[in-house]
Amino acid sequence: MADPRDTAVAVKGPIGRYGGGFMISREIKAVCDEHGLGAKEFYFRGRCGVLGECDADVVASVAVFFPPDHVRRSWEGGRKLPVDQAVELYAEACGAWARRKLGDHDGCARIAELLQPVVEQASPVGAPLFAGWRAVPLPADAPGRAVQLMHVVRELRGGLHANAVIAAGLHPLDATLAAEHGATPFGQTTGEQIARFFTWPEPYTKPAPEVVARRAEVEETTDALMGEVFSVLTDSESDELIELLRFGHAH
Repeated sequence: MADPRDTAVAVKGPIGRYGGGFMISREIKAVCDEHGLGAKEFYFRGRCGVLGECDADVVASVAVFFPPDHVRRSWEGGRKLPVDQAVELYAEACGAWARRKLGDHDGCARIAELLQPVVEQASPVGAPLFAGWRAVPLPADAPGRAVQLMHVVRELRGGLHANAVIAAGLHPLDATLAAEHGATPFGQTTGEQIARFFTWPEPYTKPAPEVVARRAEVEETTDALMGEVFSVLTDSESDELIELLRFGHAH
């Protein structure tokens, strides 16, 4: 039997790109323009609105890699949009982006079919945004379903990864700077570029080798945890999912 960790490693790139690509899309910008929201205001209000109407510290507790003061400013600034509406608009933007990017890809229905049991059977423990987004209704069309499910899986990995970073005693900024980032929804990135997106103040200090080594161990831990999640698939289903997700880069 194949190691499900290999599946987790193989799919994390495309799921990261497609499950998060809509967050920096023209569809998101259109909602911001219509409702007078800043990009980060809608990012937190839409993405984290599944937590409900809560204090900004609750949002900061799951937005681990952002400075808490930035989270508070963005969350408070986004209060002009009720959380239920924000989540609904965020999901709609996800679906619209999916149809624009993958509307002509006939593998979406099968991707959704394969990811659904992965999402349904995963434990929500330690991953509040995953739990919240899992409860959001899926769209009827295949591209929309596939991408929203990828978004949900991405939130699961993100939550488990944050737990691993904290358990390793790494400061979120150090973990960001020490990461070997590849392709993300933001394109090819470096740790410094991601830290800048997260709005950590500059200048940045180059991580020590010991920090880089611990960050690499965190990635391995996250892969192992996600391997357990993907273990619900058979070997043939895992191979099929990996192959279906090789549909190139979104642009």
